[in-house]
Amino acid sequence: MPEGDTVFRAARRLDDALAGRVVTRFELRVPRAATVDLTGDTVHGVVSRGKHLLMRIGTTTVHSHLKMEGEWQVYRPGERWRQPAFRARAIVGTAAGEAVGFDLAEVTAVPTTEEDALVGYLGPDLLGPDWDPAEAARRLAADPRPAHVALLDQRNLAGLGNEYVNELLFVRGILPSRPLEDGDIAGLVATGAAMIRANRDRSGRTFTGDSRPGRSTWVYRREHRPCRRCGTPVLGGSLGADPTKERIVFWCPRCQT
Repeated sequence: MPEGDTVFRAARRLDDALAGRVVTRFELRVPRAATVDLTGDTVHGVVSRGKHLLMRIGTTTVHSHLKMEGEWQVYRPGERWRQPAFRARAIVGTAAGEAVGFDLAEVTAVPTTEEDALVGYLGPDLLGPDWDPAEAARRLAADPRPAHVALLDQRNLAGLGNEYVNELLFVRGILPSRPLEDGDIAGLVATGAAMIRANRDRSGRTFTGDSRPGRSTWVYRREHRPCRRCGTPVLGGSLGADPTKERIVFWCPRCQT
């Protein structure tokens, strides 16, 4: 699933392409929003909120979530789409080009004044202009669940996905199954913010500082391979009693205690 840095870059790309321009073509190919027509309205801007995209057009906000397969692509006028048309879920065109959302898991249109109904439940956004590390630390400290589960909960802080959480817990030396209530939560939050901000403008994400293939992560998807720090084989497993909501975890049993 795309994480906060990926969605941030998508929002910035869409904002560059659409902001300030008048909509000349508008389609939402989902049953609940298929009758919405914002043709003739001006795009005020596109922003990310955690893993959510908010496209503000006229007095309406078009909300989308990429989930596992979704993506937004930007095309020049007349340029052929790189994906089949049947996969398009949203089209926002202007005289300068068009943005097409393919395989979007969620597409909703609401009055901009009601945005909070969609994203108001989210915790502080690691890449947002109003990032509040103290509030994020407070929410995590009040969460008694395993560290990996608490960090993935977007109600505690918004933007981290499974790859970030695995790498963050390794760097901080925290066992994924351990609750956070007695740890250095402020330090954990600061490291998480530094990680995602360092990757925000990169086309290739890296946690080790080495962007070469197979060298960019410490533990994520490195089960049975030697820990880059101590050489102990990395372990893998899952957390969560509900099989449909299990979190895939990777950790070094020596470095994370």
